[in-house]
Amino acid sequence: MGKNNFEEILISLNKADMISFINNNPECFEKAVKLSFVDKQPCSWRAAWLLWSCMEENDKRVRKYLKEIINALPLVKDNQFRELLIVLRKMEIDDKYEGKLFNICVNAWENIGKQPSVRHNAFRIIVKIIKKYPELINEITFLTEPHYVDCLSAGVKNSVNKMISEIRSK
Repeated sequence: MGKNNFEEILISLNKADMISFINNNPECFEKAVKLSFVDKQPCSWRAAWLLWSCMEENDKRVRKYLKEIINALPLVKDNQFRELLIVLRKMEIDDKYEGKLFNICVNAWENIGKQPSVRHNAFRIIVKIIKKYPELINEITFLTEPHYVDCLSAGVKNSVNKMISEIRSK
């Protein structure tokens, strides 16, 4: 199967059919990973969107691309950014990349002009890292000031509040 055929599948099939295709053509999984962190729209964001539905927790096929995925985050648009964050949430992040990922996610969270779903997924990564490094708990106080939270939908705000309560109770 050629690269262009895989890209055609990404833009023409529904998600269930794409997942089935990847499961039946495992060689295309790596194509999806590589496409997920470049700027070739609409295929790139759809590859990232597909990827988190096809991968295992801490998937070794994704692990070797963590650096590239994290480095791409500041360069991609919100829809692709959100999907890559979901991929990264499913991964154990190496210590050498956590600081950079944390900073990228804090910047996304603080940008109240970003889509709430992007900010929510960024916050989920922040929380994941804070759970690993409890000394960062003081960051939550600053990041959850009203001007960061009040602009969120009720559902996202509720989710953020649950995560905050969970961290503070530990």
